[in-house]
Amino acid sequence: MKPKTKKILYWSLGSVAALLLIGLGIFLLKREELLRYALGEVKTKMERKYPVTLGLGPAAFTDLNTVQINGVSLVPTEGLRDTLLTAQRITASISLRSLFARRPVFSDLQIHQARLRALKTAAGDDNYGFLLKKRGAATAVKRDTTKGTNYGAVLNQLLDAGLDNIPGQADFRDFLVTYRSPRHAATLTMPQLAIEDGDLTGQLTVVLDSVTNRIGLTGHVEQGDENLDVQVFGQNRQPVILPLLQRRYGARVQFDTLHLSLAGKDYDDEQLTVRGAAAASNFRLNHPKISDSDVVVRRGGIDFVATLGQNYLALDKGTKVRLNKIEAYPQVSIRLRTAADLKGRYDENTLNYSPRMRGLLLAANVESAETPATDFFASLPQGVFEAVQGMQGTGKLQYRMNLALDMQRVDSLKFDSALKKSNDFRITRFGKTDLRLLNQEFPYTAYNDKGDSLKTFLVGPSNPEFVPFDQVSNYLKYAIITAEDPRFFTHKGFMEKAFVKSAIQNLKEKRFARGGSTLSMQLVKNVFLTRQKTIARKAEEALMVWLIENTRLVSKQRMMEVYLNIIEWGPSKYRWPGGERGVYGVAEAAKFYYGKQPADLNLQESLYLASIIPKPKYARQSFDAYGDLRRSTRYFFRLIADIMAARGYIPESEADGLSRSVNLTGPARGYMSFSARPDTTRVQAADSSQFDPINLIDLLNTGGAAPDAGVNATQPAAAPATPPKN
Repeated sequence: MKPKTKKILYWSLGSVAALLLIGLGIFLLKREELLRYALGEVKTKMERKYPVTLGLGPAAFTDLNTVQINGVSLVPTEGLRDTLLTAQRITASISLRSLFARRPVFSDLQIHQARLRALKTAAGDDNYGFLLKKRGAATAVKRDTTKGTNYGAVLNQLLDAGLDNIPGQADFRDFLVTYRSPRHAATLTMPQLAIEDGDLTGQLTVVLDSVTNRIGLTGHVEQGDENLDVQVFGQNRQPVILPLLQRRYGARVQFDTLHLSLAGKDYDDEQLTVRGAAAASNFRLNHPKISDSDVVVRRGGIDFVATLGQNYLALDKGTKVRLNKIEAYPQVSIRLRTAADLKGRYDENTLNYSPRMRGLLLAANVESAETPATDFFASLPQGVFEAVQGMQGTGKLQYRMNLALDMQRVDSLKFDSALKKSNDFRITRFGKTDLRLLNQEFPYTAYNDKGDSLKTFLVGPSNPEFVPFDQVSNYLKYAIITAEDPRFFTHKGFMEKAFVKSAIQNLKEKRFARGGSTLSMQLVKNVFLTRQKTIARKAEEALMVWLIENTRLVSKQRMMEVYLNIIEWGPSKYRWPGGERGVYGVAEAAKFYYGKQPADLNLQESLYLASIIPKPKYARQSFDAYGDLRRSTRYFFRLIADIMAARGYIPESEADGLSRSVNLTGPARGYMSFSARPDTTRVQAADSSQFDPINLIDLLNTGGAAPDAGVNATQPAAAPATPPKN
């Protein structure tokens, strides 16, 4: 190359280099000015969007496109004007192209030593509510709150607020969040939470109302994207506990892992439809009204299609629930009518409920897939169905349930529930409890309401007090069956009308006023279960009865025989040889009240013994000061005797000639409470609730009403019950 050419080349390269250096110098000087402009735009945009003052400390570039801001604060200008957020340092990358275009785009956000302090006063003022308000709320049409809560609008606002404020790239370090209100105190410590290309990872420690959780987070979230996937799990093999449920409802709820995903949402005409899924492992629930031990589901989940609107929530078609290996397809709707909707139409039977509950409309339809029997038993929650733990079988089982409840018309309650079996269903192995125990001699222990054992005795021939079925007076058998379970010999363990009638009364009285149990259910409860009134115990009782009745494990006659020999029949303070205890079994009852053998009981004596069964501890209040039966017991005598005659159990002449008095010739007479005769100057309806047999008029087909065939009845509904025979 010629010297002249080299000289020209060097000068050209030098000029370009000089121009680049000059340009770089201008850029370095200009970018600081542009940065101040960009931060001013961020401040203006934030303060225009929310009622806040955004404070930004000194800012500078630390390299070509990385910006560091030393000191940030966010203070509301409305409501409770207490500083919501401070941060010692924020570092972010900025697009140079967007910076020169005066439309700054930040990414790779890093926040160090941030402090978010949320407050709420007793008056309801707070310093964070503005974040939950929908954009443009100032110009939006004000909702009519007299129509109740629009749950769709509320959830839609929460989702929008959350999804719109998710940064694309973020790294939060040493982040402390505190929440204080008159009811709750919460502290969240977050050593690190990172979002990179939407992938979320983090660890945090949450202290809420003195309960501490150490939680890990993973998942995928993106700003404005309605599809998200988050997994929450306890660290160091410790469960995650939900303290708010424990404080508000007395329920301890915990899980090892919770997986939540949102697959999209549609908001139209103030109604929100949300699609997604949730799954939990080692879910535990403890509540004294549900079970006396933890209810455990090893693996459970739900794929949901949920609709929320004005006073309305529903799980729609397409929802699937998984309970270990059981799959079910629920459709549930809940509607809450407002006080304005119910004005002038209150049902006096529901006045002891809140106005919100009086307006409740509930509908539910649940059907499970056919499940192999062994998988079905293994999938049932622990702590509820303990008796069948380990049970195995052939064939398949399927559950269905329908419910319709209007709290304004409680009497219209509709409910049916059934467990269906395939033709090849058989039990091949019994679980924790062998239900075949009823077919053999076994020891039975009687307990009082406190759970104390009172007496243990054998139910079988080796016990001299045991009375075989054919050695009990037919009067007593007929009276008990008529009063307690009119279709005992034809149903398969359950009578839906009886259950529904009991549920209606329980709803009206807001307590367990009556049980609606058949003799089969009473027998299973007494032999195998505790006296605790929990949902779990009732569910377990129902399953055990279904298994006994639908697999013909025990004959009806044997069930009645065991029932007669174990049932409680009198005061717990009577002192028998060997100790003070109650009256149990027909042999002791006949001896205690009449000094007779069970085979020798007449109609009046049998009716009186049948009247004691619902409330044996109140038997001593059956008489007035003159030794006559009280009106409630006389009402029971007349009703049961007439139905017995109508069913052919006794001649009509015996019913017509029935005496309304009982001559106690046994030790019982010394234990009766003969109180003053009631005031007869006032006409009062007989107190029949104590002796209200299970829907007698309907169930016994008297008065033209069709009886309840029960669940899977073995004969047509119109057929009369088969009487016991000696």
